Amino acid sequence: MADDKSTDLLSKGRTAFERCQEAELENRAAALDDIRFSRLDDQWPETIVKQRAIEQRPCLTINKLPAFIRQVVNDARQNKPSIKVHPVDSGADPKTAEIINGLIRNIEYTSNADVAYDTAIEASVAGGFGYWRVGMDYAYDDTFDMDLSIDRVANQFAVYGDPDSMSADSSDWNVAFIVEPMRKADFKAKYGNKNNVDGHGVETDFESDAWSEAGTWLDDETVMIAEWWRREEVEREIVKCSNGYVYDKEEFENDPDIQAAVNVGALQIVGSRKTKSHKVTQVIMSGADILEKNDWPGRYIPIIPVYGDEIIVEGKRYLRSLIHSAKDAQRMFNYWRTTSTELVALAPRVPWIGRVGTFKSDADRWATANTTSHSYLEFDGEAPIRQPLDVGPAAGALQEALNASDDMKAIIGIYDASLGARSNETSGKAIMARQREGDVATFHFIDNLSRAIRHTGRILIDLIPKVYNEERVIRVLGEDGSPKSVTVNSGEPAPVIGKDGQPEADDEGNPMMALHDLTAGKYDLTVTSGPSFTTRREEAAMQMTEFVRAFPAAAPVIGDILAMNLDWPGADEIAERLKSINPALQNKGLPPEVQQMIQQGQQAIQELTQKVQALEADKSIDKFNADTKRIEVEGDLANDAAKIRQDANTKMTTHALSVAQKADQAHQSNITKANQASQAPTRQG
Repeated sequence: MADDKSTDLLSKGRTAFERCQEAELENRAAALDDIRFSRLDDQWPETIVKQRAIEQRPCLTINKLPAFIRQVVNDARQNKPSIKVHPVDSGADPKTAEIINGLIRNIEYTSNADVAYDTAIEASVAGGFGYWRVGMDYAYDDTFDMDLSIDRVANQFAVYGDPDSMSADSSDWNVAFIVEPMRKADFKAKYGNKNNVDGHGVETDFESDAWSEAGTWLDDETVMIAEWWRREEVEREIVKCSNGYVYDKEEFENDPDIQAAVNVGALQIVGSRKTKSHKVTQVIMSGADILEKNDWPGRYIPIIPVYGDEIIVEGKRYLRSLIHSAKDAQRMFNYWRTTSTELVALAPRVPWIGRVGTFKSDADRWATANTTSHSYLEFDGEAPIRQPLDVGPAAGALQEALNASDDMKAIIGIYDASLGARSNETSGKAIMARQREGDVATFHFIDNLSRAIRHTGRILIDLIPKVYNEERVIRVLGEDGSPKSVTVNSGEPAPVIGKDGQPEADDEGNPMMALHDLTAGKYDLTVTSGPSFTTRREEAAMQMTEFVRAFPAAAPVIGDILAMNLDWPGADEIAERLKSINPALQNKGLPPEVQQMIQQGQQAIQELTQKVQALEADKSIDKFNADTKRIEVEGDLANDAAKIRQDANTKMTTHALSVAQKADQAHQSNITKANQASQAPTRQG
């Protein structure tokens, strides 16, 4: 028999569950109807199905809704949001933020978080809401180290959230339930020999008074077991110490390392204050007992909802699926396609018309003429005739079916171009515009998934310092999925490991060291949506190929990176060979002392080259001066020769003029003498 405290807690648990049930009753009914309608083809009212079965008339279901659901779900799978952690205060470290990023990626990988994400988004698109949860368990069977996980919630109807919550990501949840039906025999086998939290035996007599008060917790075959998550606001005292760190006072007083530092005077309290926080508790309960009670280290309830189309009216939240408003259009489509099929199928069944007595000669055959193929039919008198089928109603039914199909597209907001079908768009630009229109119409489902993943990152950042709080080696994953092991919380700096698995070095060749203390500092996060790493790698390879074509000189430098992003056999080996001849990576991976010697040798070669260039420059200057002097001497000699020639020419010209003048004077003298002789008297003989 449970004591009063346990009885009071059990009563509170029952009351809280009933309140959660009542708050979600309408949303669950709508979700169940939407899922049965769209995924299980339950699209005809039961009364109409029975009536048509009696009349032997068809009820065709041509379900077009799964294509719309898959369009949104698969778009979310291709553009998975990712968590990015960033340091916030002075106690945080960018390198440690990278380690936390890699740890979160490893948590997602080891726990198949992609399955949890896909299940939740599909449930929200088809039913209006889905969930996943953050779990904690031992890393291995033979260790005391704890690991976090992101677990799938396969049954969306197993979770009941806080009826008072108005947040879009459950960050304000103060109560939640995860229920699981268990067969009575299994319940007795699991809990029959155990005690409840009060130390009393678990009640397994289902005819007892305790179970008679359980109500919906018990039926003819099963017992309902529930995880009751509670979050309560608590007040705690924090202290600020001389080393700059802030500790919870209880942690400060109970940590032996901290107290040892206080005893030797290396650490003192410099301030304290009261603060409000939250305490989360997990209670495992049946309808008659509190089976377990566990404290949760985080401050959030680790259940994350992914909501579909959210509408809040008068303080009440309504959650609807993608196809909720398109169900009537789908029903119309089924009806008109059934009608057109029925009309066309009746064409061979148009009755024969003849005079009275025409069909008596072969009555049995004529009675089955519309259902059986006979080799011959006999008649009396005039030949029977068949009235032609009016195909007008069938054509009208087909047109109405097309109208209903268009109504579905208009209601959901996804048209033919988004579904990959041919439409009236002819240009690529028009097709892309219509595809974007479909993406915008359904983007709130993808955005709600991003909000849920953001809250998951918030929960993980809150839990990591409390779960990974001792020195240990953890595995982290790079963005490309490459794993590496890192020592955390060692109290001493450890080498920083690069993406290639080798220790990173600074500009001077010294190994980079970092203190990866996951318990220190505060971190925040952002969520980025985009193509997966594989898709981005393929796009990068294509664009790098185009870049090399446009700039061939870049091939030796980026050839290894291009080969790494190519997705065919042997690409990694080719990348390694290209890396070995990459001029930018010749010294990468060598020991620091070897790199330093190479750098010193390169520096000496550079200095010697500069000296040789200086000597050559000096020789060039001397040669220039000698050439200049030679040119000056040659110029002087040329000037002297020209002057001599000029003087000689001048002298020769003067002499010639003197001789000419003398000759002219002699000539003039002779002329004068001749004239005088001609004028003298002659002597008579």
